[in-house]
Amino acid sequence: MNGDHLIELKHLQKSFGPQKVLRDVNLEIRRGETMVIIGTSGGGKSVILKHCIGLLQPDGGEVVVDGKVISSKGHIDVKTIRKRMGMLFQGAALFDSMNVGENIKFAVREHEKQHSEADLDRIVAETLHMINLNPDFRFKMPSELSGGMKKRLGLARAIALKPEILLYDEPTTGLDPITSDVINDLIIDMQAKLGATNIVVTHDMVSAYKIADRIAMLLDGRIIFVGTPEETRATSNPYVQQFILGQRKLGAETE
Repeated sequence: MNGDHLIELKHLQKSFGPQKVLRDVNLEIRRGETMVIIGTSGGGKSVILKHCIGLLQPDGGEVVVDGKVISSKGHIDVKTIRKRMGMLFQGAALFDSMNVGENIKFAVREHEKQHSEADLDRIVAETLHMINLNPDFRFKMPSELSGGMKKRLGLARAIALKPEILLYDEPTTGLDPITSDVINDLIIDMQAKLGATNIVVTHDMVSAYKIADRIAMLLDGRIIFVGTPEETRATSNPYVQQFILGQRKLGAETE
């Protein structure tokens, strides 16, 4: 394995009943980069993330991290995944019955049992500071928060253990352009502060161009293109161009 590649997806396959979602996904993600995966809704982008973090097992192929197979048919290395990865789920996935501080503490307790309450309070304060929020936010309930704020706090929970790999599932979906840009800036900021390797699933090209080091396009269960934002804009690949053009049309219609 190339020492530069932290994550490799090798011939990943997944079906749900008769529907083949991932047919043969191959992708190499470099250490410290932000890889953005684009593609149509329902095309399997989020399914890739769920394989990376061990929520799904592939029907065929492997997820390899640092040369070690962490997910393959009949095998998921949960210990490695939990230690090294954090994920921002599409709906933020906060527990409505817990305040913000307890949500963050829950993520830490789940993986590291030895922390005292004082340790946990310190981790909550540090984590909120990392996403530019006042420590008093820990007392807020999820029902009091806007969609954008829920995303920020979902990110806080994902980074509480300072993971080296962060996975983002549609981080700007349902947000207005200004709030989306705040989330984009936070993704860039987390890469800088944690030195994290990011995999971001989105269909938002404004976000993709801003945060990506490279962009991969998923179509019909396969990665059909990988390139920098500049290469993505300039490619003659008709499927990539059609996707980008569709995004532009959508933007024009909603302006």
